[in-house]
Amino acid sequence: MDLKLEVVVLPVTDVDRAKQFYESLGWRLDADVPTGADFRVIQFTAPGSPCSVIFGTGVTEPGSAPVTGLHLAVTNIDVARKELLNAGVDVSEIFHDAGGVFHHPGGTARLSGPHPDRSSYGSFATFPDPDGNRWWLQEITTRLPGRVESTASFSSVADLAAALRRVADAHGEHETRLGREDPDWPDWYAAYLIAEHNGTQLPN
Repeated sequence: MDLKLEVVVLPVTDVDRAKQFYESLGWRLDADVPTGADFRVIQFTAPGSPCSVIFGTGVTEPGSAPVTGLHLAVTNIDVARKELLNAGVDVSEIFHDAGGVFHHPGGTARLSGPHPDRSSYGSFATFPDPDGNRWWLQEITTRLPGRVESTASFSSVADLAAALRRVADAHGEHETRLGREDPDWPDWYAAYLIAEHNGTQLPN
């Protein structure tokens, strides 16, 4: 039986302030449901994410500690960090861990700049929300085998359009190498999209 992480609940002290923050990130507002003065549920989903966050009034125990290990996988950490800065977010510099595998807590073993080999999973940046819930950007360019399902999906028209542009550029290079038009381009496009999604070898 599949067990899929669907929601992470965040403690916040000012619900409207938190809502404004996540809206400023460009996340999709899925729900804002008040059922009385003492209970209100707000749900946001980050672009491309199958998991959502929920916060609100009466959804966590008073005084709950912030959540500090929230990771957002990105394919280009430089672009993702720039988008956060443009949204006015207090985001750290890009860094990697001295051990080269996963980051230590806080600033322990933190080295400035992306992973020197730009190794997938090895580059990070971090930022807090207004209540101290801490998010981490992690650059993942190639996934380890078996880490994701084989079914590719796109969360928006913009995501699909961006993927098709990447495939079109790569296929143009493929046709240049062939020295002719490729009549089987639909198969090539499909193979590229699935390989990109699964983190496997791209067609050439």
